[in-house]
Amino acid sequence: MFGLTFEKILIIGIVAVFLLGPEKLPHYAAQLGRLVRQLRDMANGAKDRMRDEMGPEFDELDWKKLDPRQYDPRRIIREALLDDTPADTTPTISRSPNPNSAYLQKKRASLPAAEPAPFDTEAT
Repeated sequence: MFGLTFEKILIIGIVAVFLLGPEKLPHYAAQLGRLVRQLRDMANGAKDRMRDEMGPEFDELDWKKLDPRQYDPRRIIREALLDDTPADTTPTISRSPNPNSAYLQKKRASLPAAEPAPFDTEAT
């Protein structure tokens, strides 16, 4: 839970005893218990509401599959690069432009064939 080990929780508790004192410690411990109970109730309420809204599909979901901690970018890239399956075999669009397109006709009309393209010497 949040990377807290038993030793760390024990040290936090000892520091709390010294800082709060024995008079205030039971009061703050009770408040902490109420806060934890409220958070647990809110989480359960959200889960129940999700189950009500999604219906039976909620129980069928594989939540471990949706866990973002399982995605290792290095593994994903390695699998993508080492994938031996052939590339996409869908027909590709021809890259050669249509010789009758308006753009090419305008381009041919604006530059004579023997004349070089304009060049700006001041451009970088």
